[in-house]
Amino acid sequence: MAPDGDGGGGGFVCVTGGSGFIGSWLVRLLLGRGYTVHATVKNLHDEGETKHLQAMDGAGARLRLFQMDLLDPASVRPAVEGARGVFHLASPNELVEPAVKGTLSVLHAARDCGVGRVVLVSSQTAMVPNPSWPAGKVIDEDSWADIELIRKHKLWYNLSKTVAEKAAWDFVQKEGLQMQLVVLNPALVLGPTLTPSITASLKVFLQIMQGKRFDMDEYFIGCVDVRDVAQSLVALYENPSAEGRHLCLESAERMVDFTNKLADLYPALPVERIQEDRQGWVVRAKNPSKKLINLGVRFTPFDKTITDTMDCFKSKGLI
Repeated sequence: MAPDGDGGGGGFVCVTGGSGFIGSWLVRLLLGRGYTVHATVKNLHDEGETKHLQAMDGAGARLRLFQMDLLDPASVRPAVEGARGVFHLASPNELVEPAVKGTLSVLHAARDCGVGRVVLVSSQTAMVPNPSWPAGKVIDEDSWADIELIRKHKLWYNLSKTVAEKAAWDFVQKEGLQMQLVVLNPALVLGPTLTPSITASLKVFLQIMQGKRFDMDEYFIGCVDVRDVAQSLVALYENPSAEGRHLCLESAERMVDFTNKLADLYPALPVERIQEDRQGWVVRAKNPSKKLINLGVRFTPFDKTITDTMDCFKSKGLI
């Protein structure tokens, strides 16, 4: 079953986790392209989850919000019923079993409701660390994170993303479904937020700008603008030829590159420059997200993403 719109937009889709950092930009983009959207939130009575969505252009006529508990399959189906496509973004942070159960609940509902295409947001943390990856080769969609190594380093968020994505692929394969599954694997997501408060990745970035050092040497390979993530998700839905996994980042780089760029852009802030590069395994590359680029996605330059993120922080009085 082909997605609605044949590359042009329109039709009826469901977005789980629609009130979040990525989800809000995706809902806004979908409404702008003429889609009717069912978006799920954790609490319909929390204006922090609902007000910014209801204020979007087109929301009055084409947006309906649903309260959903990922661990309650009965709460998933009403949002999915009638949709031609599902974007699954909702995920409990750092909780492995709920992440898997939640993903399977959404896939079961999509199957039972006759959904044609599911676009799943995973993460580049489901790709690395991977000690068996060939030296000198840029990380791509064939790489899977080493689960035992993730457990050893107690990287629970990384583990939840890896096992949830694996469970999704296993489900589709075992069921022999007509339903199409495509996956997006974004790097560290930055950029301005439409939400009233900032979420996990932006909190990490804010703390880096305030001088905190994060040990992400085992898995950091770069960052990506949230608006590009939303564009990528729509591209995966609207292009029937899109299949498999899709690495999503502006350029492949190391933590030392990242922090040094930030320190150069904002010399007045106490960004801690990394003195020792411990990421020899990361092969630097421009335009590594070739599958997305071939689908027409164009990535925002790093400096603009950072500037827009900082402007957003300033508007919220955070920096």
